[in-house]
Amino acid sequence: MSLGVLNNIAATLAQTNLNQTQNSLQNTLTQLSSGSRINSGADDAAGLALADGLHANVAALTQSSQNATAGVGLLQTADGALSQVTNLLNRAVTLATEAANGTLNSSQVSSANQEYQNILSEIGNIGSTTNFNGNSVFSATAKSVFVSDGTSSGATTFSETTGALSTASVGTSAPAAASSVAITNPTPTAPTAGAGATATFALGAATNTISGTLSVSVGGAAAVSATLAAGTTLATAVTQLNANAGFSGAGLVASQGTGANANKLIITGPTGVTNTLSLTGTALSDTTPAGTSAGPGVDFTAAGVATLSAATATAVLTSVTNAIQDVAYQRGSIGANINELNAASNVASSESVNLTSAENSVRATNYGQATSDLAKYKVLSETGISALSQANSVQQEVLKLLQ
Repeated sequence: MSLGVLNNIAATLAQTNLNQTQNSLQNTLTQLSSGSRINSGADDAAGLALADGLHANVAALTQSSQNATAGVGLLQTADGALSQVTNLLNRAVTLATEAANGTLNSSQVSSANQEYQNILSEIGNIGSTTNFNGNSVFSATAKSVFVSDGTSSGATTFSETTGALSTASVGTSAPAAASSVAITNPTPTAPTAGAGATATFALGAATNTISGTLSVSVGGAAAVSATLAAGTTLATAVTQLNANAGFSGAGLVASQGTGANANKLIITGPTGVTNTLSLTGTALSDTTPAGTSAGPGVDFTAAGVATLSAATATAVLTSVTNAIQDVAYQRGSIGANINELNAASNVASSESVNLTSAENSVRATNYGQATSDLAKYKVLSETGISALSQANSVQQEVLKLLQ
């Protein structure tokens, strides 16, 4: 190796390595002092994106848990108010039972009615004055409780309705159950003659379903039949009947009415020829679907129960008993919603904890590794400085040659 002073390659290499060591040492000290492994995008770009995304999820879930808790508070307020309504109604049961007894005089019945009126008035007051965070509780308007993990696919909105409460509607009644009746109104009901003769079956509403057996004979020919399963809508019935080979072969066409006649199934015979339609053997049912929302409760403003007297005591007693059942149904619905929101809050809290743990594993400093790196880079820093010093001193040997 020749001696020269133009470039000190050894010193340059030592300086480059020392700079790298100092950068690594600085990064390690930053990790140790901040507790975070990722302090800039340069440290771990993919890890930073993942950790920040998880942190956003945790923030949304934490607030979602609070949202659900607030919804529970609203529902518990309604439940507490309804428990007082039940107490008032129980007192009304006593008054109505007492007023029905023929041993009371008119003055005593009047006193019972006065307390009965106070009970009704207080129930109305509870309904109109019960508030949560400045919002009326018994508004019969759905309150939305939003729960999300920060993504559109992870968002759920719970619609919580406490129902109305007034003297005109105490409690809520259960949704109407599904009901079926035989269709006895096909028009015409007897065999008909004419080109393109029709038979019409009217349902109670266009949203009702039709089921049973439809049997039609055209011009005295053999009857063709089709069976419609329970829950068949009119639109589906039309499709099924027109796809039936027997019906199409007999020249029959099914259709649904329009506008005000949208609740009707229409069977049309062959056009262009005179024919007779016979509906013998047809047995169809009209089914009204079950209701999806609760109905109003007992109306104490109605005649016969608005005032308590010897004559109305029995009717009042029946209405009060029904109102107690309706309030119990309303409280049961509210209780189910409370359980649902509590479950949503618990899920959000649990998911928040798990995602926080996942974020921590990505972002947090591994102190075991970091302290080991610190010791390594300290040694490398000292040896690097020593090496640079030695590299710089080598060129001093050239001076000895010039002496």
